[in-house]
Amino acid sequence: MEAFKLMKELKCNLDQEVQYLPKETGLSLIESTQENGNGVSAKCRDARVEDLWSLTSFFGYSTQTFVLAVNLLDRFIAMMKVQPKYLACISIGCLHIAARVTEDECNVSSSHELIRISQCKFTVSDLSRMEKIISEKLNFQLKAVTALTFLHLYHAIALSHTSNRKAVLNLDKLEAQLKACLCRIVFSKAKPSVLALSLLMLEIEALQSADLLEIAQRIQTHLKISKADLARWRGLVGQCMREYSSPECAKPDHKKLVWIVSRRTAQNLHSSYRSIPELPTIPEGAWDESESEDSSEDLSSGEECLSSSLGSDAEGPYFPPSFRSRRL
Repeated sequence: MEAFKLMKELKCNLDQEVQYLPKETGLSLIESTQENGNGVSAKCRDARVEDLWSLTSFFGYSTQTFVLAVNLLDRFIAMMKVQPKYLACISIGCLHIAARVTEDECNVSSSHELIRISQCKFTVSDLSRMEKIISEKLNFQLKAVTALTFLHLYHAIALSHTSNRKAVLNLDKLEAQLKACLCRIVFSKAKPSVLALSLLMLEIEALQSADLLEIAQRIQTHLKISKADLARWRGLVGQCMREYSSPECAKPDHKKLVWIVSRRTAQNLHSSYRSIPELPTIPEGAWDESESEDSSEDLSSGEECLSSSLGSDAEGPYFPPSFRSRRL
């Protein structure tokens, strides 16, 4: 019964996925744009997506937030002629919109905090205006069917057949591989259902599980995904994984953010650590705001470029060892 419901939900999402695909002509135009030109190049777009991955990890946002932010970004830049100088504001705006859609309200960072941590040179009002433009141009279709939607459904379908496969088919690993793929604009051209199935098939191939392979093939048949289409994207995903796992790939250094304070501030912090001040007795009545002082100090961040500091889920162990042994 559960498997039937999942298959029905799968078919429903398949019917809707085309509504949330970026325009392929727009993506192709971005791919053909030269760097330092008037438009956004593929390299520029990919670097911004890596920045979004870093920010997602820093703020503790879910994979769903990251994937949705990338979807919003690609749909917007594929339909609008964007100058590179505005891309940072657009990408941060997409992340902020995605966070408000997917995260609990208490976990959504403020616009000011997003701008400060990303070290971008625009104001809160600039970001607010950009978010309004993005929402309007996308016809307020801010909840999208993405590759992550299908990945979760495929994983749930596999688990519904037997519970002992949970430890074998690792969803976190699949999500990490999806993030790596989304950092390349070529995968924005893939149908989400096909991209997710390609990731699943490659993982099953690495696990050498005949039972899981049969389930994946049933999903392929149910969704009427052609062998040629699946083979093409499986090849591209496999190439992406091999390149990412190769020694030649410039991998993120995984450095954590380092907060730099002045010598005076450091001395104050050091002295306050040694001496414990006598705190006045807190009255049981109403809180008197005039008695409280905000002694916090605005610290400056000494972080490097965000694109060189992806989240920990970008590390090599998430990628099957079999990928490392293969040659392009």
